[in-house]
Amino acid sequence: MRIWHLMTFALATLAAASVATAQALPRFEEGALRPSLVVDGEPFVMLGAQPNNSSNYPAVLEEVWPVVEQLGANTLLMPVAWEQVEPGEGRFDFSFVDTLLDQARAREMRLVLLWYGTWKNTGPSYVPAWVKRDTRRFARMRKADGSTHSVFSPHGAATMQADARAFAALMRHLAQVDPQHTVVMMQVENESGSWGLDRDRAPEAEALFAGPIPHELADGLGIERQSWSEAFGPRAAQFFNSWYVARYIDSVAAAGQAELNLPMYVNAALGNAFTDEGGDVGPSGGPNWNALPIWRIAAPHISAFAPDIYARDPKAVETYLDRYAASGPLMVPEIGNAAEYARFIWPAMGRGAVMFSPFGIDGTGYSNYPLGANELDADTLEAFAAPYRLFAQMPREWARIARDKPLWGAAKGDDGADQSRIMGRWQLTAQYGRWAFGEDDWTWIARDPHPLADVATGGLVVAQLADDVFLVGGQNVKLRIALAQPGAGQQGEIIEAQEGRFVDGEWQMRRRWNGDQIDYGFNFGTEPVWLRIEMGVLE
Repeated sequence: MRIWHLMTFALATLAAASVATAQALPRFEEGALRPSLVVDGEPFVMLGAQPNNSSNYPAVLEEVWPVVEQLGANTLLMPVAWEQVEPGEGRFDFSFVDTLLDQARAREMRLVLLWYGTWKNTGPSYVPAWVKRDTRRFARMRKADGSTHSVFSPHGAATMQADARAFAALMRHLAQVDPQHTVVMMQVENESGSWGLDRDRAPEAEALFAGPIPHELADGLGIERQSWSEAFGPRAAQFFNSWYVARYIDSVAAAGQAELNLPMYVNAALGNAFTDEGGDVGPSGGPNWNALPIWRIAAPHISAFAPDIYARDPKAVETYLDRYAASGPLMVPEIGNAAEYARFIWPAMGRGAVMFSPFGIDGTGYSNYPLGANELDADTLEAFAAPYRLFAQMPREWARIARDKPLWGAAKGDDGADQSRIMGRWQLTAQYGRWAFGEDDWTWIARDPHPLADVATGGLVVAQLADDVFLVGGQNVKLRIALAQPGAGQQGEIIEAQEGRFVDGEWQMRRRWNGDQIDYGFNFGTEPVWLRIEMGVLE
């Protein structure tokens, strides 16, 4: 009897541990206003770093970690290639993954693994050699004249099944060796789709394109089931390719989640930020913003759609952020590592981003200029490290606030013009290239031009904690707050402004700003800080 009781107790303990592990899995969770990423049972914001593509080997990690740590990241986004883990069919090697896990844990670093499978920048460069060589079994896309396009066909069942088996094997391995969930998320493929060919012209694909759109797509969009051309006109080929690329990737994701149910996302090589009318939509079939309605229906196992941002135009960047935040959760897994891109962390966080990650963060000396910096020097790293230090003060607290509170984020535009937002009864205005002391209209005293007037730096993020209370983080920016529609004789008044941070849900003041520090707006300098501002109305 005693043995039976001991066995029952042991089984119950194992079951409880299993449930606890399942509950501890990272996941996306809806908040009051927007989704959050939950890690270890609490909201979490990923201050990311992504190294160059070929830094995914044990011998190179010593050139990665020092730069990642200098940046102040809390999450490393690291490629894991299909060719790397399955060099021979059915023969798996996870030695790099194990090394990466050990080194990440030693540094208390979280990981996002980037599965470079069938698509990497649309191409097949990370596919195993045994797949590349077997062109009969693993189909490539075909052009209209019957010639071969280099990209693997999304209609190739054998390729999809092989990719899914390898990805599932990776996830099965993680389930065994990563019970503490050092890996918090998976990227499935990389910048999928095809450049130079809008859809496969092989006979099977031609028959599908000539037929009606799938029932699930018609039902999901609430449209009549008709031909692709009738349903989508000039976007028919792109959306056809999007549907089948998304279905393929969803099958890979589903196979992985059956082994370990981590959240999964896809990243997008982007087209024109403002319109798709000219056909500038990035690689055909990828999760460009105009194809997201297709992707959301075709890929239910994908939790997020994320833009890779290499546009330097601030208006384009904010438009991308708006488009992908509308599909939430917002994540930026790649952004250029030139210093001018660092300012875009402010509008990203101001839209509730759960991830922000510059690309090319390692010490290998490689540069993807002109997309990023021509040299990753100390000043360039510091441009990103400074705002990272701010959010690192309270990443859990910020993630809770971003989930539940109204937000606004702004970055200096190319014209350096003021930017305003109405929040409740208050108008908040961000100004750039201003001295901390004095007003623009002062003519009675000479002053030099501001040294940052023509520099692409500066921004802020604002959370409205209560009707008249704001939490503001900023850098190289002046914030002014005034009543949006003052009544007769009314004017806004600063009740108090406290520099500090939240700790365990409680605000801890470091000092009050007063006198010169508030008479000419709230001036944030080179080192970002948190400021809790309470406003009142003087009548």
